[in-house]
Amino acid sequence: MVAVPSRAMTADEFEDYDEFPENADKLLEFVSGEVYEVPSNAYASMISARIAGYIFIYLLANNIAYLTTEAGGYVVFGERYAPDVAVVRKEKQLEPAKVGYNPIPPDLAVEVDFPSTQESCYSLNLKLGNYLAAGTVVWIVNVDAQEIEVYAPGQPTRVLTINDPLDGGDILPGFRLPVKDVFTP
Repeated sequence: MVAVPSRAMTADEFEDYDEFPENADKLLEFVSGEVYEVPSNAYASMISARIAGYIFIYLLANNIAYLTTEAGGYVVFGERYAPDVAVVRKEKQLEPAKVGYNPIPPDLAVEVDFPSTQESCYSLNLKLGNYLAAGTVVWIVNVDAQEIEVYAPGQPTRVLTINDPLDGGDILPGFRLPVKDVFTP
């Protein structure tokens, strides 16, 4: 992640900034008053697409939620996040917003941290606190370590390795994905 402007701004200023023509092809997030450009990366995109693919197949059989990828942004306590993969249960919101950032935080947010930098870790930690306060379960995918950290409100953090299964908990009941399948080339 790369911080963009040199000064903090308000959420309204961010909404205007995000609409500038020169930002049309950029994926931007608004975290703690700062604008971050989320870098494009084919490898991280492949990992998030793989996770989204498995969730999509699950949702074809279990029409309980909708799925978005990094182009689907969310408002979380006034900030604007663009998780790599997100799920919102239909009982919470039947369909996503058709314009702008979705006003309802996701039930599940997947953040692929690659390449992992000091700035990306800092931004993820800021977002993590707000996600959890909003009731969002977060999977942070650490590509270098081939691990997935699972954060759920009120529960201890779980770190899953390639020998563990990832499950959907209460959000995606019955969903199971071997972590090794996330990282298999």
